[in-house]
Amino acid sequence: MATTVVNPLREGLRLARTPEPSTIVIFGGSGDLTSRKLMPALYNLALQRLLPATFSIVGAARQPLTDKRYRDELHTAVGEHSRTKPLNEEVWRSFAEHLYFVGTPDERGYDTLGQRLDRLDQDLGTNANRLFYLATPPAAYEPIVKAIGAHGLRGSTGWSRVVIEKPFGRDRESARVLTETIHTVFREDEVFRIDHYLGKETVQNILVMRFANGIFEPLWNRQYVDHVQITVAETIGVEERAGYYEQAGAMRDIVQNHLLQLLALVAMEPPAAFDDKSVRDEKVKVLHALRPVDADRLSDHAIRGQYGRGFVEGVAVPAYREEQGVAKDSRTETYVALKCFVDNWRWEGIPFYMRTGKRLPKRSTEIAIQFRVAPHQVFSREASEGLDPNALVLRIQPDEGVSLKFGAKVPVQGIRIRTVNMDFDYGASFMVDAPDAYETLILDALRGDATLFTRRDEVDQQWAFVDPIIDAWATAPAAPPIYEAGTWGPAEADVLVTADGRAWRKA
Repeated sequence: MATTVVNPLREGLRLARTPEPSTIVIFGGSGDLTSRKLMPALYNLALQRLLPATFSIVGAARQPLTDKRYRDELHTAVGEHSRTKPLNEEVWRSFAEHLYFVGTPDERGYDTLGQRLDRLDQDLGTNANRLFYLATPPAAYEPIVKAIGAHGLRGSTGWSRVVIEKPFGRDRESARVLTETIHTVFREDEVFRIDHYLGKETVQNILVMRFANGIFEPLWNRQYVDHVQITVAETIGVEERAGYYEQAGAMRDIVQNHLLQLLALVAMEPPAAFDDKSVRDEKVKVLHALRPVDADRLSDHAIRGQYGRGFVEGVAVPAYREEQGVAKDSRTETYVALKCFVDNWRWEGIPFYMRTGKRLPKRSTEIAIQFRVAPHQVFSREASEGLDPNALVLRIQPDEGVSLKFGAKVPVQGIRIRTVNMDFDYGASFMVDAPDAYETLILDALRGDATLFTRRDEVDQQWAFVDPIIDAWATAPAAPPIYEAGTWGPAEADVLVTADGRAWRKA
């Protein structure tokens, strides 16, 4: 009898539980997010046979598109943006048969949408299980949710869930109002607030590194860690998002969600189980323990900046205020650096340095845990001249992986010590492309697994931390300092770290 040989590197990579038959309704179904991210993700789930055995996808938007034209437009978009190329035409044809479009230019459009959903339930047997995805500008969230309730789109028998993109509110108060509106139609356990960073493989690997390995967790505390650095650096400018970015800035766009979520995952206590309640309970404890920034000493803990003209990757780029759609006297920050403290037993006194910015020298998202130096140096100063402190670096993008920095003897006569890296690369180790974050998160939402989504109390605490900083900057007499595009931000951000006798990593 033939023996099946299983590649151990691929074993366990396929997710086990297929979602129940259901319909996915995408509001903003003809928009940029749908074309660039959501439909490529859904196509790749179909390619991997991870979608329900019976499903339908209904795009809803103001445009008057037919099903055929919608499918044709998405064929082009998915072919361009899918992580798997070229497009598998056989899989696409089968997938496209499940794509539909309903125009919703007014209130009557929601009735038409309801009729189409009921008919699809009857024809396909999707049991009125419905996932509503709000891929629209934030201003449309409340009207759409109200319309879902008023027009009975939830269905009468199956489950209903709603996925909402960031930003969730503009501040703490607006986030609370939005939550209350959503709760008139959906229960909290039916609300999936999506932060695509949490779907990235290397972000999930933070938990695996800590809690699946006995060598890291005993060192993951104030006794052994000197400080933590979290960097989200972008080379791009504001691009086509000036209208949104002028209202948001780097604090609302990145810090309030991505950076604080990364901090919570790094600093959290071990959860009782890997489920949505346990993991999110521990994250929100960290957010509660974040020390508020003193507005009277703001520059000691929070630095902002705005990019000016410069060169990025050898190309001349304009200043932020020269971008189309940006006010000539804009005070919007495109760079933020923070020094944070988590006031609990594990982390008391350990600084978490975080920074994010546009038009920086390279695109890089990483978390660096820098350990304390050895308590007693038995080697001479000359022998240890090239030795840096130990560091564990989690690279989230673009080169996903983990590296451990430590000292090793140079192979020469006598003792000379240099810093070397032990490196793990996702692509080389598993010989498989990592799924896109949206693939992971959409699949989890279809399954009803909210572990990688943010809960209302998490969002509330994130706003509670950033709101006072935003308010202080809004009333400050001085505009954000200008930093040259292609550099690592304003000089004030360096002082934030060097004042403590430390330095930013070269990401």
